[in-house]
Amino acid sequence: AWSITRRTFAYTCHTLLPEALETWPVPMFGRLLPRHLEIIYALNKSFLADVRARYPGDDDRIARMSLIQEDPERRVRMANLATVGSFAVNGVAELQSRLLAQTTLRDFAELWPEKFLNETNGVSPRRFLRLANPRLSGLITARLGDQRWLTDLERLRELEALADDEEFRARWREVKRQNKLDLAFHTLDATGIAIDPASLFDVMVKRLHEYKRQLLKLLHVLTVYNRIKTDPAVAVTPCVVIFGAKAAPSYHEAKRIIKLINSVASVVNGDPDVAGRIKVVFLPDYNVSVSELVVAAGNVSEQISLAGKEASG
Repeated sequence: AWSITRRTFAYTCHTLLPEALETWPVPMFGRLLPRHLEIIYALNKSFLADVRARYPGDDDRIARMSLIQEDPERRVRMANLATVGSFAVNGVAELQSRLLAQTTLRDFAELWPEKFLNETNGVSPRRFLRLANPRLSGLITARLGDQRWLTDLERLRELEALADDEEFRARWREVKRQNKLDLAFHTLDATGIAIDPASLFDVMVKRLHEYKRQLLKLLHVLTVYNRIKTDPAVAVTPCVVIFGAKAAPSYHEAKRIIKLINSVASVVNGDPDVAGRIKVVFLPDYNVSVSELVVAAGNVSEQISLAGKEASG
């Protein structure tokens, strides 16, 4: 069964951050899944015997690669288990895959270099262009003559010849304006906040997490707000800062950041000195359907995690 498992499954590791890799307390694991824990112990014994044969006397390596963390408490390391139990391991972008093999899973990459591959986590043009942005996909199809670009994105290079075409650029801008109107109506319905489609839509949509740095973006909002309060006549590009995210159920700090975003929004949006030059919106119940509206309408996409620390960055 283990042989079949290792020849069947591939493991996609989405993060370089050890704290984001799941581990489970052995006492809880044993209480809920006692037979599974027995099997994991047996797999670990066999696996570590192979590692010892390859790296005799390297106890530190054994401790790092074990499926069971010993200190400061005993925990089952799910990423180690997934790596051992798969025929291939990949990150989701070239840089992230390389750093994964050099840092987070380095010991395993040294043991099985042939197992570590890259798969780029590309945005599907069928969903985020054809389905979610029919106006833009229609314009592209009209200019390229057919829909084959959906499966051959290299054909989009043919649009470069239209970069100075005033009529094409006007239609492109109108597509964006209509998409921003769609999002403005959704925002009004979901939050009661009216936003101006003529302003710049500055978007940060992703899972709410401290390392994804939504709090840093909020501090930027406060910086702009304080500039306006210091000098109400200061020139500020009219802007709507749009957040969309969910936090894990027990991630209390992330939930406090969501609360803070909404609290800042209530202050900034209601201040007459601001006069609508900057607005803050937190879209509730963020999901793929909401994402389709946001991606089509956004002018700026905020990806401010540290380089290599987030696949989508």
